[in-house]
Amino acid sequence: MGQTLLGGLLRAGRDPGEVLVVDRRAGRGQELHERFGVRVVDDVGAVRAARTVLLAVKPQDLPALLDSIAPHLSDDALVVSLAAGVTTAAIEARLRAGTAVVRVMPNTPSLVDEGMAALAAGAACADSQLAEAEDLLRSCGRTVVLAEKHLDAVTALSGSGPAYVFYVVEAMVEAGVLLGLPRATATELVVQTVVGAGAMLRETGQHPTVLREQVTSPAGTTAAALRQLDDSGVRAALVSAVEAAADRSKQLSGG
Repeated sequence: MGQTLLGGLLRAGRDPGEVLVVDRRAGRGQELHERFGVRVVDDVGAVRAARTVLLAVKPQDLPALLDSIAPHLSDDALVVSLAAGVTTAAIEARLRAGTAVVRVMPNTPSLVDEGMAALAAGAACADSQLAEAEDLLRSCGRTVVLAEKHLDAVTALSGSGPAYVFYVVEAMVEAGVLLGLPRATATELVVQTVVGAGAMLRETGQHPTVLREQVTSPAGTTAAALRQLDDSGVRAALVSAVEAAADRSKQLSGG
């Protein structure tokens, strides 16, 4: 996700010369430099020159990273964390008192600049710093600011959400193959249908129920399919799936 956001920032017009990447994995730094043109170092002390510090590591690696950068952060530094399940309070506890922290829950469509990121501000984060973090994340899609208590729901809905969509696409493609279509053709039909349906939702602003009803003729093919979905409990299963993801997110964050 860190590399995804880095690419988005540069596509949005950020000067590679203003971006410094700290990466201590052997060989990785050279790869990032060649691909993006940014300067890469392995000394965490380099963060002392940064106004905004983006943390893009696995949750289990975050405590050690915070301990290593804490002595080097400037007094006005903004720390933006992409680590899933790690609260702003937990991050603040390892940094100098008064450090501004923003916690972010992004998702994988950020890779194609169609991401959805939710942001929650820590106790010492000023409105201007939160706005700065939003601007950072908008380079890869859309953003929403929420109270931190909602981030488990965000994780379940938009964080895990692409997997639900891919799961449905898989099933639809398999149905097309079962009905005799070549797999490549079935895939193209389904993918464009999902892209088009998403565009209709976003561009028209209409409720999904209204758009669904526009496709559903009385006693028609769509009505027959939707009745089968309802009889199979698909709607209830999706709701339960999102609830299960939210519960797991709470477990992982210690909530």
